[in-house]
Amino acid sequence: PKEGMFTGSYAVNPMSGEQVPVWIANYVLVDYGTGAVMGSPAHDERDWEFAHKYDLPIKQVVAREGEEYSLEKWQEWYHEDGILVNSGEFNGQTSEEARKNITAALNERGIGEGKVNFRLRDWLISRQRYWGVPIPVVYCEKCGEQLVPEEELPVRLPEDVKFESGAVSPLATSESFLHTTCPKCGGPAHRETDTMDTFIDSSWYFLRYTDAKNDQVPFDKKIANYWMNVDQYIGGIEHAILHLLYSRFFVKVIHDLGLIEANEPFRGLLTQGMVLKEGSKMSKSKGNVVSPEEIINTYGADTARLFILFAAPVDRDLDWSDQGVEGSYRFLGRVWRIVDAYNEEGKKNVTGELTKDEFALRRELHRVIKKVTEDLDNNFNFNTAISAIMELVNAMYAHKDKAETINSVLANELTHSLLLLLAPFVPHMTEELWHELGETTSIHTENWPVYEESALVVDEVEVVLQVNGKVRDKLTVSVNITKEELETMAKESSRVQEFTEGKNIVKVIYVPGKLVNIVVK
Repeated sequence: PKEGMFTGSYAVNPMSGEQVPVWIANYVLVDYGTGAVMGSPAHDERDWEFAHKYDLPIKQVVAREGEEYSLEKWQEWYHEDGILVNSGEFNGQTSEEARKNITAALNERGIGEGKVNFRLRDWLISRQRYWGVPIPVVYCEKCGEQLVPEEELPVRLPEDVKFESGAVSPLATSESFLHTTCPKCGGPAHRETDTMDTFIDSSWYFLRYTDAKNDQVPFDKKIANYWMNVDQYIGGIEHAILHLLYSRFFVKVIHDLGLIEANEPFRGLLTQGMVLKEGSKMSKSKGNVVSPEEIINTYGADTARLFILFAAPVDRDLDWSDQGVEGSYRFLGRVWRIVDAYNEEGKKNVTGELTKDEFALRRELHRVIKKVTEDLDNNFNFNTAISAIMELVNAMYAHKDKAETINSVLANELTHSLLLLLAPFVPHMTEELWHELGETTSIHTENWPVYEESALVVDEVEVVLQVNGKVRDKLTVSVNITKEELETMAKESSRVQEFTEGKNIVKVIYVPGKLVNIVVK
């Protein structure tokens, strides 16, 4: 609850000359502004509650635009901008105008000025740790604080330190590190024993990666310009505020110093979700930890990978499911069996033109190749890519169940393409099946399958026939069929005629490639 105490003192409003009672309240933040704030009970909920509790005057100074001021109307607080009232010379001004004009008036009278309150503060980078970048500063009684000369950089961490509780810093326990000479006068001096925050050395590591073996400078400008920016950064959401912020800061500083052309560290950012168990973050204390070793020993690493990538979008949290793991395991078994079956079909040397069903199956293959490629290249939609592969496997099973044979060329295209699409998700099993197909190279060195636009062309479509909005029949027709031809076929359908015979056709609704709806009375 909001509580306070009257001090017995009054402050004077410099603009109106009115006395304002000074209260101490438990809800005023000491680090907000000066720690003392002007209460405005008519326009602040907390001030309103406080004023009501202690029976303080509530003076409205902003009215809603288009409404006349009335004390009876204003028995509730509100914070929107409006028109000033009870404000002397500023009456009738909008809130935005009054802010500027009141600030200008305070400035003219020498009793106040407008200031921008910057929330960004100096970054305290010193830490009392061993593992960090030594601060290159020495202290001399005669010369004071001195920077270590550039030719003596870098200052290296000593190895003769003692890690004792209560010590100011482990570096202070190393006599060889602590005692040195002043670079200015040559007299005795001691080194700074704090180290820098580890963000200092971990926020620009990617620049060092571009030229990791350079022993003269951190990185060569030309080489860094060739490689930067980083194409894709992948990390947890907890990095978004700290590491990524500091990385941007360092890259912009290094850019401003003219050391690199890049002004941003990363082109793309992917923040992956967490793996949860029963809706909670995994924790030993909660007893909800899933052992990867157990999953791998029981189902294999490929199953674990497939489940994690399929169970949820990569940027969302994933709730671990034992049933989901088993489902992924069963799917991989289906893949193994269908690849074996189609591999045998491919050996039968069945040639000739593709049947209508085979054309449809090949169309499905190339649709899936296109879908998976787009999902991986553009959005990291691993779950929908895997879903599309599952649809292809289902289509292969459906075709096998109704066809006595399959074109050998198509069978080989299906098995090879299926394994290539699955390889990024299921690297071990696809490698083994790849060699069962007779291939001698690694599947992971093969080119990615490319879909053919011509294979995606649809020659026929299924059209729904309706009578008064209810489905009565379906027709498979050429994509080039005319409206008149389709309407004639619809009216001649025996199933449609059962519901139109003896009735007047009011109108025919035609949706190209989808439906014909005959409306009758």
